[in-house]
Amino acid sequence: MGTNAFCQLGNTITFTANVSGSVPTPVQAVSYGLGGNQYRIINAGTVTVFLAIGSTAAAATANAVVVSTPQATVPILPGTDEILTFTPNAWLTGITSSGTAVIYVTPGDGL
Repeated sequence: MGTNAFCQLGNTITFTANVSGSVPTPVQAVSYGLGGNQYRIINAGTVTVFLAIGSTAAAATANAVVVSTPQATVPILPGTDEILTFTPNAWLTGITSSGTAVIYVTPGDGL
């Protein structure tokens, strides 16, 4: 089975994930085409980011917690480039347990 290269379907967004207790304002990754429910996520920092996703800004903020018990976050390791699938036009933010990390997110489709 073949795989399709990642195709950008929206503008790249960015935010800086902060230390627990100071969640950055969520940013919406808007897709301008059909599909667009996959996201290329790059953690350009040196610390793990707990990525919070929501269908609204408030939901993303509520999900921004450092994992110690089951939580609705996705850990993104430092210096990694991931392609993950969420609902289209998701709101995203992130939190760290120490330091800060710049996160880039591009909506699209493919692997």
